Amino acid sequence: MSVLSGIHPVAEALRAARPLDRILIAQGAGGPRLQEIIDLARRAGVPVRFEPRSALERLAGSSAHQGIVALGAARQYAEIDSLLESSLLVVLDGVEDPHNLGAIVRTAHAAGAGGIVIPERRAASVTDVVAKAAAGALEHLPVARVSNVNRALEELKRAGYWIYGLDERGAETYDRIDYAARSVIVLGGEGKGLHEQVRKHCDLLVRIPMAGKISSLNVSVAAGIVLFEWRKRAAAP
Repeated sequence: MSVLSGIHPVAEALRAARPLDRILIAQGAGGPRLQEIIDLARRAGVPVRFEPRSALERLAGSSAHQGIVALGAARQYAEIDSLLESSLLVVLDGVEDPHNLGAIVRTAHAAGAGGIVIPERRAASVTDVVAKAAAGALEHLPVARVSNVNRALEELKRAGYWIYGLDERGAETYDRIDYAARSVIVLGGEGKGLHEQVRKHCDLLVRIPMAGKISSLNVSVAAGIVLFEWRKRAAAP
């Protein structure tokens, strides 16, 4: 069973018609945003219970639940084949911080990506922490989990995608290239960047030019810069 906590994740789960067993609201909590969730739950036939705040803290594993916790079936990962109609996909090569993963999911959805691909090992998986950082975007953006990133990139190439790896050693800058109609942006893990074999599977390595003395950005910040550059190009007449 999965646990969702926080106003945005629970509200978006209801809007996306995700199966939920029940919603727990802290006794004494209120306000228009919680009332909206109660109304959505009633329309969806999801039971709502009022429980002591301590009970919500035990379920959420934190006091930062905003007075609401939802319980539902374990989240299912998408198959990579189901993502192949998208113009933009994001592949993560070992992002380990769940807050970074959630932030990238949120940004990717906002930029128009059709899915995220993550590895099974040595990387963050989809958890309540990720869902909270994604602020509801996980209900609208499928995440595929693969055993081998390199094989996934080969499959995406066969499907007609052009693979762009973000790497500080890239020969081209992200804002001076023409992105393909079907693009994959590959982002490396915190502090490590892209693995060597993953770099070799990219069609083009691009970098973000830096003005300061620090050579790289947080991966979720870098994702936002590159993904919205893609969106700007895609939206251009």
